[in-house]
Amino acid sequence: MTLQETISSDLKTALKAKDEIVLGTLRLIKAEIQYELTKTGASELTDTAVMQILKTNYKRRKDTALEYDKANRPDLSSKELEEAEIIVRYIPKEVSEEEIGKATEEAILELNAAGPQDMGKVMGKVMAKFKGQNIDGSKVSSLVKQALSAR
Repeated sequence: MTLQETISSDLKTALKAKDEIVLGTLRLIKAEIQYELTKTGASELTDTAVMQILKTNYKRRKDTALEYDKANRPDLSSKELEEAEIIVRYIPKEVSEEEIGKATEEAILELNAAGPQDMGKVMGKVMAKFKGQNIDGSKVSSLVKQALSAR
C-alpha cells in the first residue's frame, strides 16, 4: 500500500471514529496531495513526493507551535503539536548519522575524493544511496564537509 493510499484509508477510519483532530489533519494533507496531483496532472504521487508534503507540513506545524509559544498561547501551540504528532506517524524514521557517516566514507573511498573541492561529487553519491528515504540534506552536507576537511 502506498503512502497516499494509507493516508486515504486512515482518513476514512478517522471519519468513522469521529476523531476530529486526526480527521482535520489528514484532510489538509489529502488536500495538498490533491493539489499536487492537479498541478502535475498525475493520477498518483510517488511516496517520495507524498513524504515531502508530509515533511513540509510537519515542519510548518512545529514552527507554528513555536510561534504560539512565543506569543504565550499554549492552547494553540498544543493543537499544532498534536497535528505534528499525527503527521510524523507517516514519515519514515530518519536515516541515522552513523549510516550517513558510513556512506560518506564509502563514497570518499570510491571517488578518491581528496578534499573540499570534491564535496559535490560525494554529496551526490551519498544522497543517491538514500534516495526515497527520510534523510536530512543539511546533516549530510555537514558530515561530508567534516570528512573532507580531515583529508
